[in-house]
Amino acid sequence: MSQRLAALIALAGFVLTVMGVWLWGGNLGLTDQSSSRVSFQIATGSTESIYFPVGQAIAGLISHPPGVGRCETATVCGPAGVILSARTSEGATDNLRSVNQGLVDSGISEGDVIAAAVKGQGAFRRRATRLRIIAALFGEQTHLVAAAKSSIQSVGDLRGKRVMLGGAENTGAVMRARAILAAYRVGRVRVVPFESGNSAQLLREGKIDAYFITTGAPVDPVHDLIGQDLARLVPIDGEGRERLLKLVPQLRPTLIPAGVYPRIGAVETVGVNAYWVTRDGEPDPLIYGLTRALFHPANRAPLAAGHRNAGEISLDKAAAEPPAPLHSGAARFYREAGIIP
Repeated sequence: MSQRLAALIALAGFVLTVMGVWLWGGNLGLTDQSSSRVSFQIATGSTESIYFPVGQAIAGLISHPPGVGRCETATVCGPAGVILSARTSEGATDNLRSVNQGLVDSGISEGDVIAAAVKGQGAFRRRATRLRIIAALFGEQTHLVAAAKSSIQSVGDLRGKRVMLGGAENTGAVMRARAILAAYRVGRVRVVPFESGNSAQLLREGKIDAYFITTGAPVDPVHDLIGQDLARLVPIDGEGRERLLKLVPQLRPTLIPAGVYPRIGAVETVGVNAYWVTRDGEPDPLIYGLTRALFHPANRAPLAAGHRNAGEISLDKAAAEPPAPLHSGAARFYREAGIIP
């Protein structure tokens, strides 16, 4: 055998060995500090949304790069070598499409939007069959913000008014707002396109009469408008809310607590949970390790310090009534923790 042929055979063997190690480690979703790092993205929303800072807080706590001292405590961080990062996106609907298509590893979205995606309803023309739940994260409240000078005192009063529905067409926000209008049997409203500008600024300038927004309270622009006597919160309650909850089971009755906004008592409304979602093909050991780290007791205080909504993340609510199947890795952790049978 010539030296050239022997060298080629040796090189081929080396390449096959390296590829085998890489594929084996990648399929497990776990690496040690000498292996290639595992990148895992969380699609959130715009930098101004609450999803982005919450995603950043989760990524910072669970990432397990070499040399991080706090990760030396068992299960405080995710599997060794995993690096999480929060990325911006177009929001809840976009996140689900990207996760289902395998364009991003995970994302944050709302329960009613996830349920619509799984069923292929609303903004989703096809069923998103690959979506899996890692955990419920925190609750969001729907705010119906009306101009203080307007006559709008109830959802029914929106009829004929200039209303921004809370997002671009075919997004979860618009889907939710239209469901509210339908449940309250509000006929025609003058929908102001989302592209017209910032909703709070448009209301301030008298260019719209009301707008919907669903997020964790307080919302800074809403706080400013109410504090300057330019807006009020309109309750979402009564028989219309009962019809809405039957129409969209992922919504629930809730309150915007008294004192959250200046000089305003508790306001009845509807709420929805935000969830961390991934794809069914993500490795079981990886998702198990991420879920276990998310709910490690040592991470509760840092999460709360990272963002007020992240402070609501708790194990007892993590697997309750998921709008899509739990990922097998997350389900394994919840069974071990006694959260699900």
